Amino acid sequence: MATVDATNTKELDKSNARVREMFRQIAPRYDLMNHLLSLNIDKRWRNQTVSRLRIEGNAPILDVCTGTGDLALAISRRAGAETPVVGSDFCHAMLAIGDQKRKQQPEANVNFLEADAQHLPFDDNQFQVVTVAFGLRNVADTDRGLQEMVRVCRPGGQVVVLEFSQPTAPGLKQAYQFYFKHALPRIGQMLARNDKSAYQYLPESVGSFPCGQALANRMEQNGLHDVKFTPLTFGVATIYEGIK
Repeated sequence: MATVDATNTKELDKSNARVREMFRQIAPRYDLMNHLLSLNIDKRWRNQTVSRLRIEGNAPILDVCTGTGDLALAISRRAGAETPVVGSDFCHAMLAIGDQKRKQQPEANVNFLEADAQHLPFDDNQFQVVTVAFGLRNVADTDRGLQEMVRVCRPGGQVVVLEFSQPTAPGLKQAYQFYFKHALPRIGQMLARNDKSAYQYLPESVGSFPCGQALANRMEQNGLHDVKFTPLTFGVATIYEGIK
């Protein structure tokens, strides 16, 4: 079992076993819940992320913590069939759904692989771009996850993180916190029942995870340079970009 990241609150259980089982239980309704609870804005966030990728030639691309594969498939649509895309995740149930999506998009050159983001089964310097969307905060050891993403990225390649963040505008901040802490867990548990309190975990994981400059600093500390970040939808989500 992986060690919990020391920068996160001790009460939040991010152990591999807990997180894997939580996502296994909510996998059948994971996509529905994401789109419903974000009012479909999550699709726009992924598209904006894909538009920022520096894809050059046909070297492979890796999407870590791919979940049901939405970002990996979107990357493949942009990169084209000649560029292989790998989507890795340590929850088999999520990958099975992603594979069903891939079969409905025969032009997509995507392979899904079960793997822990803290121990990626790839050689050093293999991928031209490495991405993760809404998954880095679920990795038990954030720094270890970043280090692995950097390790498998080619020199000069790009590492991109799309993650929830916390808006700071007065009024919006309070409304967001109320929705995340009170409304979302109730709606989520009602529509995607599970015994791991998945939709209570979500706001807790976002609240305890570094965002903005704090996460940009962590990316730099783990081997990236020219790191920049762009808030989306008033800061509800943020895209982070760095170069190896």
